[in-house]
Amino acid sequence: MPGAAPSRETAEALRTRGLELGFNLDYAEAVATFREAIAADPDNLAGYRLLATALWTRALLQQGAVSAGDLIGEAGSPLLSRPADLDLQTAVSDLERRAEALVSAPPRRGSPADAEASYQIGAAYRFLSSYSATVSGDQWRSLSTGRRAYREHQRVLTLDPRRQDAGLTVGLYRYWVSTLPVWSRLVARVAGLDADREQGVRLVEEAAAAPGPAQATARFSLIVIYNKLARHDAALGVIGELRRQFPRNRLLWLEAGTTALRAGRPADAREAFERGLQMLAADTRPLAFGERARWHYHYGVALTRVNQIGHANRELRTALEGEALDWVRGRAHLELGTLAGRSGDPARAREELRLAIQLCGAGDDTVCVAESRALLRRK
Repeated sequence: MPGAAPSRETAEALRTRGLELGFNLDYAEAVATFREAIAADPDNLAGYRLLATALWTRALLQQGAVSAGDLIGEAGSPLLSRPADLDLQTAVSDLERRAEALVSAPPRRGSPADAEASYQIGAAYRFLSSYSATVSGDQWRSLSTGRRAYREHQRVLTLDPRRQDAGLTVGLYRYWVSTLPVWSRLVARVAGLDADREQGVRLVEEAAAAPGPAQATARFSLIVIYNKLARHDAALGVIGELRRQFPRNRLLWLEAGTTALRAGRPADAREAFERGLQMLAADTRPLAFGERARWHYHYGVALTRVNQIGHANRELRTALEGEALDWVRGRAHLELGTLAGRSGDPARAREELRLAIQLCGAGDDTVCVAESRALLRRK
């Protein structure tokens, strides 16, 4: 058809624009743009995947997921504190149905179209794996769809080794399996997932360096990986690149601050939180659930580390106002208990630490519970 090619070009431009909007936290506009892309090119699986991804990310934000680890499905536990999103469920079902249809389509052995079809199928299943892990809480289904994504993208690399976007999936799974306990790693390998930490990180880095639709996802993935490997300077470098790429994303300043805290650079963390709080105050868009509490809690921790105790106390108290996840409240009480003990008020310290144990327990924050109990035994 004469109009088919321009329609595909329009759809590609819309998908690119939608990604830019989504990574800048403009989710309503991103969702609308991906719907336009689907209308322009209804046979392309990418539009359906990106629409589902935007709706999924927005749903996670509404449940309190604000870090890179939360948003790429690395949080480790499902977020089920809010009712299911009907639009998201519809988009996920539609994506899964269309991915299965593409799997069943006649094969195009060894052709560029064959590699692209395998890529789109694998990318769809990688999303479905993250969705199952973070929203539905079905870890076995997450493993099953992750295995399908891994195999499809391995196949893409066999057909075209230059496809760094497929390398991202393979690298993420090879890194992830390498971090599992021995028994879980054995189960994953039996399921067909390989473990290779060094090669996994390299593949993600190559995807992060390659311009294209997968680059930003690879960069957000590297933030998580580098923090887990204690490569904090490398993580901060990636965060800086993403801030330049997506200047409206205030959460990147939160990411920079928490990474600086892990690196033992509280003054840098304080500066990042202050810049982010300025953006937060001027931002009229919807916030994530409990987002203000997260900002004030982390800012309070940074102030404590630079010995601005009075200001830290005020920020930590502010973190306890309004909506917040249980673990955030619990950790705020842990910090307040620590400060009370340092200031010579053991009764207040014990009260704060008991609250920390209660709230962190409710939030499944076992590290916070252990630290609070250890401090309480000393009071």
